[in-house]
Amino acid sequence: MITIKEVTSNREIKKFINFPVKLYKDSLYYVPPLFIEEYETLRRDKNPAFEYCDTKMFLAYKDGEIVGRVCALHNKRYNEVWNCNKVRFTRLDFIDDPEVSKVLMAEVEKFATERGLTEVHGPIGFCDLDKQGMLVEGFDRINMFVTPYNNEYYVKHIEDMGYFKDIDWVEFLIKIPETLDERIQRVADISLRRNKLKILHLKKMKDVMPMADKIFDLIYDAYKDLYGVIPLTDRQVQMYIKQFISFLTPDYISIILNEQDEPISVGILMPSIIKALRKNKGRLFPFGFIPLLKAMRSKTVDCVEMLLIGTKREYQNKGINGIIINEIFRSLHEKKVKYAESGPMLETNDKIQSMWGHFENEQHKRRRCYKKDLV
Repeated sequence: MITIKEVTSNREIKKFINFPVKLYKDSLYYVPPLFIEEYETLRRDKNPAFEYCDTKMFLAYKDGEIVGRVCALHNKRYNEVWNCNKVRFTRLDFIDDPEVSKVLMAEVEKFATERGLTEVHGPIGFCDLDKQGMLVEGFDRINMFVTPYNNEYYVKHIEDMGYFKDIDWVEFLIKIPETLDERIQRVADISLRRNKLKILHLKKMKDVMPMADKIFDLIYDAYKDLYGVIPLTDRQVQMYIKQFISFLTPDYISIILNEQDEPISVGILMPSIIKALRKNKGRLFPFGFIPLLKAMRSKTVDCVEMLLIGTKREYQNKGINGIIINEIFRSLHEKKVKYAESGPMLETNDKIQSMWGHFENEQHKRRRCYKKDLV
């Protein structure tokens, strides 16, 4: 018999976070999240998104053991911005037992109907910077730091419950060329001159802090029409700056400035830390920070993760992407990086996907946001 328990304490939040780590303990492809970040994301007193989000987290038990989890999320701000009536589900994990997945999603649907919401969609988190999408292709590939992993049976479970595709994200593995395409360099040079732009060469991460708020404004301006995107509050911006700043280095950040020294385009990457996270199981203490620091400070990096690339709308279609791409790949080429792995990109976002056409690449993963009408 399956029993459901709502998560109501910090101790239970820890159990909620730890369940997939145990579920995938023998997996070759699962990478645990950084525990402290997940813990703060799911705590009402830590995550500013709770100012406009209602949630309930549930754990499923069988014979006294945790066998599944899910978080139901009512993002009121999203519904207002997009004029819809949806509830989200996120952090869905379960053993290969249809009874477990059914009772978990039944709680999500009950959460929705109690609030008069008429559609469920997910997996999708608190905002577009949170983990989102169910893996439907690429089960034999290790996930990134910024993406979740799930077993193939999840897909059958969710579709058997009447959920169907809403939209997909795709990911690419891009080979860094031995020689850079001179055409991209020419486009970049022309665009810099024509638009009176300049490249900001960072020396220390503290140099980016004075313009961090403007960079987040830039990112929202670039992404605001994309699926699931809503403006972040000032407190959310500060939270994400705090979370990500320790993983970033100036060598992997490209920023383009206009004549007023305002950022108009940005590319942010980070050295892959997945091996370190698998080694320390997502824990920093007591000694988990050591492999993480080694990975972040290593001078020999095989693969980097592309966190985001964005350009302000008024500068799009003016060759600015050529500048960013040229800067990113020039830097990676100098460091002898072999591969770059893109973060999830909407399958409909042809502009960003076309950027990889000049390079040897493989579309190796696909994630899906499902939906179900409750009316």
